[in-house]
Amino acid sequence: MAIKGSLKEASLPDVLQLLAMGKKTGCLSVTHRNNFGSIYFDKGRICYAAIVNRRDRLGDILLKSGAITPMQLEEAIEAQSKERDKRLGEILVGLGIISREDLHAQIRLQIEEAVYFLFTWTQGTFNFEADIRPEEQDFLVMINPESLLLEGARRVDEWSLIEKKIPSFDIVFDIDLKRLEESGAKLTAEQTVLLPLIDARRDVAAIIEDSGLVEFSVGKALYGLSTAGFLHRVGKSRAPDVILPDARVEEHRNLGMAFYKTGMLDEAEREFRRVVELRASDMPARFFLGLVHLRLARWDDAVADFEHAAHQRGATPAVLHNLAFAFERKGEPAKAREALREALKRGGEDDARVHASIGVLALRDGDLSAAEESFRKARPLYSGRAPSPAWFHYASLCFALAGKADEAIALLQEGVEAYPHAAVLHNNLSAVLERVGRNKESLASAERGVSEDAGIAQLHKNIGDAHYRVGMFDEAYDAYLRAVKFNDTLGPDVWIKLGNIRLKRSEPDEAVKCYEHALMLDPANQTARKNIEAAQAGT
Repeated sequence: MAIKGSLKEASLPDVLQLLAMGKKTGCLSVTHRNNFGSIYFDKGRICYAAIVNRRDRLGDILLKSGAITPMQLEEAIEAQSKERDKRLGEILVGLGIISREDLHAQIRLQIEEAVYFLFTWTQGTFNFEADIRPEEQDFLVMINPESLLLEGARRVDEWSLIEKKIPSFDIVFDIDLKRLEESGAKLTAEQTVLLPLIDARRDVAAIIEDSGLVEFSVGKALYGLSTAGFLHRVGKSRAPDVILPDARVEEHRNLGMAFYKTGMLDEAEREFRRVVELRASDMPARFFLGLVHLRLARWDDAVADFEHAAHQRGATPAVLHNLAFAFERKGEPAKAREALREALKRGGEDDARVHASIGVLALRDGDLSAAEESFRKARPLYSGRAPSPAWFHYASLCFALAGKADEAIALLQEGVEAYPHAAVLHNNLSAVLERVGRNKESLASAERGVSEDAGIAQLHKNIGDAHYRVGMFDEAYDAYLRAVKFNDTLGPDVWIKLGNIRLKRSEPDEAVKCYEHALMLDPANQTARKNIEAAQAGT
């Protein structure tokens, strides 16, 4: 379940404490004006943090800290080009350029500094999405958030003073070197580093970038120089939006990607729209706009986005695949098939998703033979990886409908092993096991599915069916009630069984209401009609 709010109503430290106490795993996204930061949690501990459009890639971090030289970084990057399966940090350690301990210490410092900087954001919004993990990183830490709160609070207090002298990072300062020399003032190590960079041309953002220091250290050093009267404000830098349109596009794209990955879809849509306003031919932005609209179930918008992207040079099979999905969701299967055929022509023959989607359309047409052929064709294209949960779902459904229950069960058992948190696969496995009379296993699968997602009505129905089959009517009744609570149109058989249990409890009036609900769902259901007659005759 997502946790959302305003930083005016709940401070970031309060939110971190809440997530730590709840032992949450997922991503906390924080927005402030045009800034976006992410803090990832693993069972209540911070494992990674980053700020969008901030240079915090590993190479940049190590260069800025002086841990490696530009020449050493070039050597490592060249080595990585020959061993693409290795991460940069692993190569640096392997070449003896940096020790593993020093590497870990530098990355941990970067993560802590990112969190401290986010503490200074007192306005904006936060959004927590469970079970989202950072993309593959060189190193993930395990930091107790509470260990950062004290230092974070101290920095926030100091920032409130610093901001009086440095309200924004676009301010340009000059230094009065003559007065500084005459004063004999002793500078801090940070101020010594900054001195040659304060040149009446660089703004604060550029000084931060060129110094290799973090924002807080630069701000504190400049505050001290300003308070002592050695620093003079000479103006502001020109707006980067005017000078660097390409950089502006990249900034909006980075923000859009960050919003999309953390489920903040409205914000992602806004940023990708800004990209296409600045660069109408930007295919990646159109593509991600389409993905956003798919997740928002805005099928017409998604079709328009993917069609626009499909007409751009270099459009990939993925564009056509998603266009087909949007058409299928719109209820236009013929256009979906046409898009998939075009995807095959553009290199999609080697794309497992394209063949799987062709199988899904054949399955919905009732052509089980063609569907099975497509699913079997898709399988080896996953290149040694487990097929997607969707592939397991539809392929097993195809086999089950074709009467190949054993194959369906084997597939689903493989699927739940590969994706243990996929509640839908547990549900499907439960249903097939129940169909072949393996009642205890069916019940166990359904209960495991409920532990992963208690909001799936069919899982509760499966539990109810397993209990009903062995005469455990009270347990079945409770499970059926949970099922219809989530979906009261689940099927007439649920309501018939609820009516039967009511009748066994000598509650004929309530039983009739259940049977009538079943008739409402299926007016031709003769079992429900006969049961109504029997219940009324018994009264």
